[in-house]
Amino acid sequence: MTAPWWREGVVHEVYVRSFSDGTGDGVGDLPGLRARLPYLRDLGVDAIWVTPFYPSADHDAGYDVIDHRAVDPRLGTLDDLDAVVADAHALGLRVMVDLVLNHVSSEHPWFRAAAEAGPGSAERARFHVRPGRDGGALPPTGWPSIFGGSAWEPFGDGEWYLHLFDVHQPDLNHDHPDVRADAERTLRFWLDRGVDGVRFDAAGGLTKDPAYPELPDGWQPGHASPYSDLDGVHDHYRRFAKVLSEYDGDRVGVAEVWGEPHVIGPYVRPDELQQAFAIDPLFRPLDATLWRRLLAEQLDAVVRHGRLPAWAHGNHDVKRAATRWGEDGARAVLLLMLALPGCVYLYAGDELALPEVDLPDEAITDPTYRRSGGTDRGRDGARVPLPWTTGPAPYGFAPDGTPTWLPQPDGWGTHAVERQEADPDSMLALTRRAIRLRDELWRGAGDEVTWLESLPAGWLGFRRGAATCVTRFGAGPDPDLGGLGEVLLTGGASDGSATWWLRGDRPGTTTDEEAGWDRR
Repeated sequence: MTAPWWREGVVHEVYVRSFSDGTGDGVGDLPGLRARLPYLRDLGVDAIWVTPFYPSADHDAGYDVIDHRAVDPRLGTLDDLDAVVADAHALGLRVMVDLVLNHVSSEHPWFRAAAEAGPGSAERARFHVRPGRDGGALPPTGWPSIFGGSAWEPFGDGEWYLHLFDVHQPDLNHDHPDVRADAERTLRFWLDRGVDGVRFDAAGGLTKDPAYPELPDGWQPGHASPYSDLDGVHDHYRRFAKVLSEYDGDRVGVAEVWGEPHVIGPYVRPDELQQAFAIDPLFRPLDATLWRRLLAEQLDAVVRHGRLPAWAHGNHDVKRAATRWGEDGARAVLLLMLALPGCVYLYAGDELALPEVDLPDEAITDPTYRRSGGTDRGRDGARVPLPWTTGPAPYGFAPDGTPTWLPQPDGWGTHAVERQEADPDSMLALTRRAIRLRDELWRGAGDEVTWLESLPAGWLGFRRGAATCVTRFGAGPDPDLGGLGEVLLTGGASDGSATWWLRGDRPGTTTDEEAGWDRR
C-alpha cells in the first residue's frame, strides 16, 4: 500500500496576505496565489497550507473571522478559491486551509446578537460568559490573554466574555450544540469544495474547564491550564476525524498545538487527527544534546500511535528562521528536519532566508503590540510581503509603486526569488535540491532512526535506511566523513552550523575510528 501523501510530505505555508497581490491594492490575495502556483510546484512541495481568507474585521490579520464559509471580498471570491484548488491539483499540489474554530470575530452575527441580548440570554450561551466579581466590576478570574492583559472583557452589564486572544476574538463554547454543529458544517463545506486538509487553529482551546478555576500560584505560560489541552478537547477531534474519514483522497487534519511531546501525542491517536505540530524546536537554541533529546521525544510521542511528526521549520507566529537561528542555522535545521521521519512545514519566505523585519512602531498591526503596551513587538516582522523581483518596490509583490499592507524595507530585493533563482548557492536553490533529493533518500525509509552515538561534542547524527544525516551545531572544523559514505548535500557554513546528507555502503558504522572522526 502507498503511504498517504501527508505522512512524509513537505507543506508550504502561504501567508496569503503577504504572498502575492493579484489585484493591485497592496494586500496578498487568492488571485495572486493562483498566479504563483507554478513557483510552488517548482519548489517541490507536496501541498500548500493557505492562511485565513475569510471575511474578517482584521483585528488579527484574518484570524478574527466573521463568516467561516465565505471569502473576504478584499482577498477574492469563492470562485477564486475553487480555481486555486483546481489549478493546484492540476500541478500536483494539495491544498490545506486554516479552520479557526476556537473563536470568532466580535462582528460575527452570533456575537453581535449576544452583546444585544443581555445577561443570561440564550445567545450568550454560545460563548464563555460569566458574571464579574465585585458586582460585575472585576473579571471573573485572573486568566491572562495570550496576547497580553486579561482574558475577560465586560459587556457592560455585569457579565464578561472570554477571549484567549484579542478582545475582538470571543471564544466559542464548543459544549453548545449550535457551536458543534456549525463547526462540523464548516469542515464539510471546505472538504466538499475539494481541499485536501485542514489546520485546526488554536486546537487545544476548544474545551475549557466549566468551573473556570483560578490558575495556581506560580503558574507560567506553557504549563497546564484550565483552558487548553484538557481531556475533553479530544472528543471534538474524534468527531472531526470521523468527518475527514468520510472523504476520499487521504484528507488530513493537523492540530496547532503548542506544547511538549506528551501534550502532542494524544491528538494523533488512531481515532483522532493525522498530525499535530512539533513546534517545540522553534524555540530551542542550536545545542546538539538538547536537540537529540527533543527529537527522540517528539518521535516517541507520535510513533507509538502509528503516526509521524509534523516538523515546523517556521510559521507566521514566530520570528523568521534566518533570524532565530542565523541563516546558516536555518539551512542546517531545514536539512535535519527533511531527513527525519515525518512531514515538514516550511513557512513562505524561509526558503529565501528572509530575515525578521524591524518595523516602525506606526506600521505594526499585530494586536499583541497594543495589548502589551508596546513591550512585545508582535509577529508582523515575519509577515512582511515577499520580494519576487529585485526591484523597484514592492519587488514584484504588487504593481510598481504600490504601498504594501506592511512596509517592505529598503533593499528587500536582495532576497528576491528572481535573484536567488540565478544563484546556485542560494537558500532557494538549496531548498529545491533538498526537497527533491529527500524523495530519493528519505521518503519511505520508515520511522526507525539509528542514532550515531560516538560523534564529537556538538554533533548529532542518525541513519535511516542506507543514508546518514549529520549535523554540527555551532562552529567547528569539517570532519572527514568518508567513513559514513558519499556526501550528497550540505547546508550551512564551513565555520558554523551545518548538516550533511550522505549515502554509503556501511550503515553499521558507529565508532569514531570507523567513521573517520578525530575527537582531539
